[in-house]
Amino acid sequence: MKYLFLLLLSISYIFANAHIFVYHRFADDRYKSANTTIKELRKQFEYFKQNNYEVVPLSKILDKLNNKEEIPKKWVALTIDDAYKSFYDNGLEVFKQYHYPFSLYVYVEAAEKEYGDFMTWEEIKETSKYGEIGLHSYSHNRLQNFTNQELIIDTQKAYDTFVKNTGIKPQTYAYPYGEYNEKVKNTLKNVFPFRSILNQSTGSVTSKTDIYDIPRIALVGEVNINHKLRYTTFDAQWIEPKIFPKDGILRNIKVLVDPRYKTLQLYITGEGWQEINAIDGVVDLDLNIYLKNARTRIMIGSDVFTISNNIINKTKIQTKKGE
Repeated sequence: MKYLFLLLLSISYIFANAHIFVYHRFADDRYKSANTTIKELRKQFEYFKQNNYEVVPLSKILDKLNNKEEIPKKWVALTIDDAYKSFYDNGLEVFKQYHYPFSLYVYVEAAEKEYGDFMTWEEIKETSKYGEIGLHSYSHNRLQNFTNQELIIDTQKAYDTFVKNTGIKPQTYAYPYGEYNEKVKNTLKNVFPFRSILNQSTGSVTSKTDIYDIPRIALVGEVNINHKLRYTTFDAQWIEPKIFPKDGILRNIKVLVDPRYKTLQLYITGEGWQEINAIDGVVDLDLNIYLKNARTRIMIGSDVFTISNNIINKTKIQTKKGE
C-alpha cells in the first residue's frame, strides 16, 4: 500500500498541468484566422473565473520551473504575440477589467518602423504597466532559415532596439510563427540572457517542462475553452526525427516512453491519428511517408489529449533546392 501511494503521488506530480495560451488580434474581422472577438474573449475569461482558474503572470510559472516545483493545475497564463494595435485598442481594456495579467511579445521592426497595424513604442510602454513584455524577434522571419550569424544579428538588433525604446530588458522570447529547430533554440538559449523561450505547440506546462521550450495553445476564432484545457503533457523522449528530412520522406519515428504503455496514439500532419504499439518503453516505427507540409507536427500520447509534440520544419535552403 505504501508503494502504491508513492507511485500515485509521483504520477500526479508529473502530470500537474498548467496552461499557457496565446492570442494575436482582437476584434479585427479582417484577419479571421488570427482574430478573437471581444465577445469570445469575455466568454473565455468568464470560464476561467467561474471554474476557479487562476490567471497568473508568466513569470510566476517560470519561478516554479526554475525551482523545480509543482505548478498548480488550475494556473493559466495568457500571452499575446506581435503587438498588434487591435490589442491596445480593443483587447487591453478587457484584460484590465478582469485584472488578468499577460505577456506581450513585440515584433520589434513593426514598432520601430511604425507599421500602421501595430502598436507604437508609447503604446507598448503604456501596456507594460499592466503586463510583462518580451521579444518576438526583429524581422519576424522564420528563424530556422537563418544562419547562426543572421539569427544573432536579428536578435541582438531586436534586444537593443527594445531596451532603447522601453527601458526594459526583455526576459523572455517567443518564436515567430512558433517555428524553430534545435540549432535556433540552442543559439538563443546560449547567446542571449533570456529567462525562457516559448513555442506555439499544443500542450501543457509541468514541473518537467524545458524552460527554453514552453508550449502555448493558440486561442483564435470561436474555441471550446474547456476542450483546450483538457490537453496535458505526455512524458516522452524523442529520438527521431530531429529535423525535417532532406528528401521530405519520413522514414523512422523513435520515442522512449514509460514501459507501462503498450498501445499509444500517433498523429502526423496530413495523415491523422492512428494506434501504434510500444515495446518495453520504446516506439520504433519504420515508415515511408512523404511529408506534404513544410511545417509538420508529430504527436504521440496515451490519448488525443495527453500528448507529446515534435514539430519539424523544412528550411528555406531545402525549399530552394526542391528537396
